[in-house]
Amino acid sequence: MAEFGQSKPTVGPPVAGRKASSGGAGTRLETHRGEPVSNGNCSVQDTVKRVQNEASCESPTWESASLDSGSKTIPRRSSLIKDGSRASRDRKKTVSFSSSLSEKKISSAADCIHSMVEGSELKKIRTNSRVYQRYYLLDTGLQALCWEPSKKESDKARISLASIREVRTGRNTETFRTSGVYEQISEDCAFSIIYGEMYESLDLVANSAEVANIWVTGLRYLMQYGKHALDMLASSQDSLRHVWLEQLFSSAADSDRRGEIEEGILLQSAIKLIQTVNPGVNFSKIEHRFKELQRVREKMCGLTVENASGVKELGENKRVTGRNECVTKQEFIEVFHDFCTRPEIYFLLVQFSSNKEFLDTKDLMRFLEAEQGMAQVSEEASLKLIRCHEPSEEGRQQGYLSLDGFTSYLTSAECHLFDREHDTVCQDMSQPLSHYYINSSHNTYLIEDQFRGPSDISGYIRALRMGCRCVEVDVWDGPDQEPVVCVGHTLSPPLVLRCVLEAIGKFAFVASDYPLIVCIENHCSLQQQRVMCQHLTRIFGEKLYTETPDKEASYLPSPCDLKHRILLKGKKLDAGPDGHDGEVSEEDEGAEMCQRMKAANSAGAAPGGNEKDVVQKNVPLTPVTQPSPVFQPPKRFQLSKELSDLVTLCRSINFTDFTTSSKCQNPWELCSFHESLAVRLAGESPGDFVNHNKHFLSRVHPSPMRIDSSNMNPQDLWKCGCQIVSMNFQTAGLMMDLNTAWFRQNGSCGYVLRPAIMRQEVSYFSADTRDTVPGVSPQLLHVKVISGQNLPKPRGSGAKGHVVDPYVYVEIHGIPADCTERRTRTVTQNGDNPIFDESFEFQINLPELAMVRFVVLDDDFIGDEFIGQYTIPLECLQPGYRHVPLQSLTGEDLIHAKLFVHVALTNRRGGGKPHKRGLSVRKARKGRDYPALRDLGVRAVDEVFKMAAPLLREATDLKENMQNSVAVFRELCGVSATANLMQCVLALGSRVSGPDGAPLLLFDVRDHYPSLEPQGPLPDVLRRVVSTYEMMVQASRAVIELSEGIYDRILHVQTMAMEFHEKLQSLATKEGLKGRKVSRALESFSWNITILKGQADLLEHARAEVQENMKQVHDAALTGNLTKESAGLRRVRSQTRRGQEDKPNVTSSRGPSE
Repeated sequence: MAEFGQSKPTVGPPVAGRKASSGGAGTRLETHRGEPVSNGNCSVQDTVKRVQNEASCESPTWESASLDSGSKTIPRRSSLIKDGSRASRDRKKTVSFSSSLSEKKISSAADCIHSMVEGSELKKIRTNSRVYQRYYLLDTGLQALCWEPSKKESDKARISLASIREVRTGRNTETFRTSGVYEQISEDCAFSIIYGEMYESLDLVANSAEVANIWVTGLRYLMQYGKHALDMLASSQDSLRHVWLEQLFSSAADSDRRGEIEEGILLQSAIKLIQTVNPGVNFSKIEHRFKELQRVREKMCGLTVENASGVKELGENKRVTGRNECVTKQEFIEVFHDFCTRPEIYFLLVQFSSNKEFLDTKDLMRFLEAEQGMAQVSEEASLKLIRCHEPSEEGRQQGYLSLDGFTSYLTSAECHLFDREHDTVCQDMSQPLSHYYINSSHNTYLIEDQFRGPSDISGYIRALRMGCRCVEVDVWDGPDQEPVVCVGHTLSPPLVLRCVLEAIGKFAFVASDYPLIVCIENHCSLQQQRVMCQHLTRIFGEKLYTETPDKEASYLPSPCDLKHRILLKGKKLDAGPDGHDGEVSEEDEGAEMCQRMKAANSAGAAPGGNEKDVVQKNVPLTPVTQPSPVFQPPKRFQLSKELSDLVTLCRSINFTDFTTSSKCQNPWELCSFHESLAVRLAGESPGDFVNHNKHFLSRVHPSPMRIDSSNMNPQDLWKCGCQIVSMNFQTAGLMMDLNTAWFRQNGSCGYVLRPAIMRQEVSYFSADTRDTVPGVSPQLLHVKVISGQNLPKPRGSGAKGHVVDPYVYVEIHGIPADCTERRTRTVTQNGDNPIFDESFEFQINLPELAMVRFVVLDDDFIGDEFIGQYTIPLECLQPGYRHVPLQSLTGEDLIHAKLFVHVALTNRRGGGKPHKRGLSVRKARKGRDYPALRDLGVRAVDEVFKMAAPLLREATDLKENMQNSVAVFRELCGVSATANLMQCVLALGSRVSGPDGAPLLLFDVRDHYPSLEPQGPLPDVLRRVVSTYEMMVQASRAVIELSEGIYDRILHVQTMAMEFHEKLQSLATKEGLKGRKVSRALESFSWNITILKGQADLLEHARAEVQENMKQVHDAALTGNLTKESAGLRRVRSQTRRGQEDKPNVTSSRGPSE
């Protein structure tokens, strides 16, 4: 069954008793006379008048509707759907005189109310997975919500608006959570109406998120202002936006005024004004819209007359076309609305504005703290932000943020998805060099392919400016005793070494202060090696690091210790008494590539084909599977003593196996791995590879078969801890996007600290894990793709003209357990502001190594084309509502092209389907998953680890009890799983008011743990809220009071176990363990230590989480005026809602009939 809420919105036929009108859905609303009016702009008077006129009519009944000669009864929609997995039965087509709601731009409550009066098809969710499709609408008196039932009388199928207590968004009621169709219901299309004395719920699903937003917004306005809502909306004629636009227009009119223009402004001036607010909109689109509007108005006003010959001519009042064409104020405001109004931002604004058309300083404070994750926002900070972004002078003076100001803020750099704290170095740079990933380039001097492509010094300059910290220099003998840089055995032209070194020296520390590694692949004679040595010492000078490494050190120096130093990586002579030149093995990637090319040629050369084409056709998708030809052993060559002495911390050696490396390799020695070998080792010995890289640097270079300079996936090697993964910087695409984004997280300095589990001396981590990581708490990433803005036509595309049919992929890159992707639906023929409104959830098992990538594609039957992408490390995500700037295939920013998203990170909780994790999710302790320790087979060590088993159970119970109690409280507050406790309390504040407006619940915030105290008799649902909150506080208090003792005891067991670490192998031998059993015992020891350290850390995180939760409750209680101290100062709900003298009869508290 397709997800509810993903089908195209269906608008029903005109309501009986009224003439057919726009269903609140077209690009412009129309009056019954056919005169177009502004769609939802600040001039809502026409819309309000129309609804008021309709409200004066007698409320129709289904019987009287059948007597109307121009109307038919609303057809009864689908019958009961008992099985949610089956598609609904076919419905008869009905004629509609209105266009789709999804095409309408909503920017005022009047638009929402008008659409609700017109009505919509909604699905009603009941218990036992029952789904009813009904036609819902407001009665024309705006007093009740009505729908067409299948069996009962129509007068019983209604809910009085006076009885509504809350309108709740999402699938956040018990009915939704226990429904068998929960998984098929879109979170963004679901909403619930809580009504009556018993807090019953009417649970509905709209056909789109926009329709759901219309109903939620309109109902909340009507709850707040009752039948006076229309009067309030009519009085908002002189709103902030309207006044500002009039001033903007008048100012432009004054500057444009000439003798020949009596009123209005020039067309080009109007277009420029609109582009100042929405600079991404195309000039010709605005011009076309103005001219289209003018033609329609001229035709409707009868300005065209037909002469005797049948040729149409303009009358005396015809406009002057061309540059001096005039635009009236009404036309300007209407077109401004079309191009500068974003309904998704309007719905967000009214969600936090207490049903106003603007945000005041307190509303903005609540939004910044609850949604954007900002802490301790003051009213002064909110006012400063308003004055920075609000375009109207009146709004800046009064401290009001209008829709245009809110849009300006959300599109500013402050609401960028990327956390600006990561624009500078923000990680610990004092750890050993082997603990960092290092941004590395392969054959840096090449700017195209590996065989025939040109060489250029610009390759080094570009890479170094991008933060690259490891460049490659292949040196060969050149003419006139001057060494040159090139790939041997290929047709790429050489560069003079001296020029290359000068460029490196000049740009080495332009983008980063941290050490630069220069990989020297030496193929020179002794004579030219001495020339090379002279160039290196002269050009690099004191920057060149030549100090002898400390023989006793277990690790390399830190990046901080090596600031502004250049390290040479290359071959080095063994220490000897003679101190003369010697022989070493040669590194020659070009020779291997040449041999592979010859093998490919001999295997599949075609007549008339060149060598490069043949090789590229034979390049395997996975180089590991390519059987390697039999190669000659590495050649040996003479190395000069002077050049050897310049290599200190990065001596290049050959790799034999991990056992040999652990016994013989020194920290200042590194191995270079062929891509195929590295990938094979990652698959065969993932744990050993990770352990190897804790002490030693590893460099991985691309397969020689990548003649076209394609790139390997760096994540495949980063997950093994490989520090230096060489990339072809000249080749754009997914792999380079991952590399560039990854190194942005630490100020683009070229160094990124590896995950802690890959750095700890004793820890267990397998690079190919497809499950949770021991000692690491998984997180849930919630991503809602809301909309796109100014999406360009794909470069080079001409099949569909300017039409774009975009959709979005959200990809997760990381360890195998985390890699996945999800896609949105396609929005047809809309690249300006496509609305997606789709939510996704991803479990991230190793957050430190995860990246998120947004890819926008153009849906085309020939082949989907790339529009833009943005890649970001998970650690750099800012929570809340954010804009994502898109980049082209080659990494350049696409000006004004953005995605609008909502992002949240939460702890993983429970398991199974969400509807089984509802209010009954109090797992018995015996059913809990506790961390498991492994037996080593060494009695003394196993006895120590057994001491930790009860401690781990206690720690798990403390964390789980606290997190489960928070989750249950969140569910009772009726908010989504992404909500924090501040949002819970603020949501609770909207439903605790008694009949007289006084709150039934208040917080006492004088204690560290705020208490929730009833202020009188409570209905059952609020009693459950109080008891659940008390359980949450009790569980939170237990974490604070007990966790420190458990934490200390776990660390004590860990310390006792570590005393066996050095002699573990001998103890295993004494116990009779041999061969593989010894290795398994060592692995189990690392596993257990990782579990102990991880659980101790998680316990500390739980303490911090409790402290943050209590702070959020405290701050939200103050912000929402829900404290005893602020009871006398709280805002009182407007008495215009449900005025006693106008209060209609309240519907019985019984549930609505089917």
